[in-house]
Amino acid sequence: MASPSSRFRLRLRHRHHPSSFPLQIILLLSVVSGLLASLPISADGLPPELGGDDGLYREILRDETVLRLMELGKISDGEGYLERTFLSPASIRATAVIIGWMKDAGLTTRWVDQMGNIHGRFEPENSTKEALLIGSHMDTVIDAGMYDGSLGIICAISALKVLKVTGKLQRLTRPVEVIAFSDEEGVRFQTTFLGSAAVAGTLPESILQVSDKSGTTVQDVLKMNSFEATATSISQARYSPESVGSYVEVHIEQGPVLEALHYPLGVVKGIAGQTRLKVIVDGSQGHAGTVPMKLRRDPMVAAAELVVTLEHLCKEPNKFLTYDEECGCFTEESLAGLVCTVGELLTWPSASNVIPGQVNFTVDIRAMDDQVRETIVTSFSRLVLQRCDDRLVDCRVEHKHSAAATHCDPELTSQLKRAARSTVSAMPGRRAAAGEAPVLMSGAGHDAMAMAKLTKIGMLFVRCRGGISHSPEESVLEDDVWAAGLALLNFIDGSPVPVEPEVDRRQNAVAES
Repeated sequence: MASPSSRFRLRLRHRHHPSSFPLQIILLLSVVSGLLASLPISADGLPPELGGDDGLYREILRDETVLRLMELGKISDGEGYLERTFLSPASIRATAVIIGWMKDAGLTTRWVDQMGNIHGRFEPENSTKEALLIGSHMDTVIDAGMYDGSLGIICAISALKVLKVTGKLQRLTRPVEVIAFSDEEGVRFQTTFLGSAAVAGTLPESILQVSDKSGTTVQDVLKMNSFEATATSISQARYSPESVGSYVEVHIEQGPVLEALHYPLGVVKGIAGQTRLKVIVDGSQGHAGTVPMKLRRDPMVAAAELVVTLEHLCKEPNKFLTYDEECGCFTEESLAGLVCTVGELLTWPSASNVIPGQVNFTVDIRAMDDQVRETIVTSFSRLVLQRCDDRLVDCRVEHKHSAAATHCDPELTSQLKRAARSTVSAMPGRRAAAGEAPVLMSGAGHDAMAMAKLTKIGMLFVRCRGGISHSPEESVLEDDVWAAGLALLNFIDGSPVPVEPEVDRRQNAVAES
């Protein structure tokens, strides 16, 4: 039998057009979801069965969080796979559920802004301090996993729920706000950070006229969901820098480093800068059987050589880079994390018995050091012209996108590092010497990049199996979900979690070996 909440949502879907859910419906659904999500826990503390006796709160930070991740992962626009794009019907249904969870966690003010971002805030009495913002994104790629974005939202809500049920929420000295951003992936409109850029105040007015593949504009989608959809209304989502103290984001690593290090959590030192290029190679189209090999101007062969050249350039940059005399060379640290990718290659006319007339391909170059990235772009562009001249084809390189690297705040990074180490040391089954939390760079973009234009940022990574992301194979251990929530709780509360007794840790270390 379907649950009361699912039956209620089903009836509403029959009565309203699936492409538009007014905000009144969102708020009504959130009340029902909040009532169903609430647990009968007294505000003065957790009973032992909820993990309250050891300060680890496994019932909320692990069990309930995992169940909520699964619930959110089922809210999809796709049949049999997860897809939830900017202000889609599934996104509107997810909004109601998230608002209900925010209410359950004791967030006293809850609202949806003019770009569809969901906010839940707790404001301590007589607080004049700048707010701590914690967030991630609720949208997904197509055929997504259930942890990317959602983990950061639900971990934050769960950490604040623990503070509520233990009576510590009222003791906070600064406002804390959880934000579920409406768009980070950029799948629907091919432009990232719609939600977080609006909050940071960097979203241009022209975004309203950007259209998706069906010709529907951002403005159209906003209006269909009862938003004002004007430049003025978008500006209302902007926060003033004076009102915000910092922004923190929990996110799956989307890489294999933490798994290789056998450590559940990592602290992010920065997010790589990115350049996107399009390379167009023009040659002479001809019959595959009649044009002699020595007389061909084949853009496919030239493009293949350029792809391999890019790989060599990024694998062994010291063999290719031209240095400024004052600089001399790049350090090994500055070159760390340099990655280059050709993700798309198109040919014309794309027939098996035709020498192509044109080939174009995309290039994605990322590095933590902006000077390294810019030098790689310049060097590759020079090599493109050289290789194309050698093969008698015409080439051009178009710059499509460029974003500078984003550096996390050193003090926030130190605080998150202490919180992660304290958490891992306290977790059952960990070795006595848990060691320092690894400090990593992020090769993927995150909402934190947009929020860095507003305030200082910090990020916590969570280990994921095989480093797989943007796939239904995305997977995070339940105990790692627990560790992420506990570390965030430790960070917000500012007090270390209890550490296992030394004798127990020694026994656990023996059991692991």
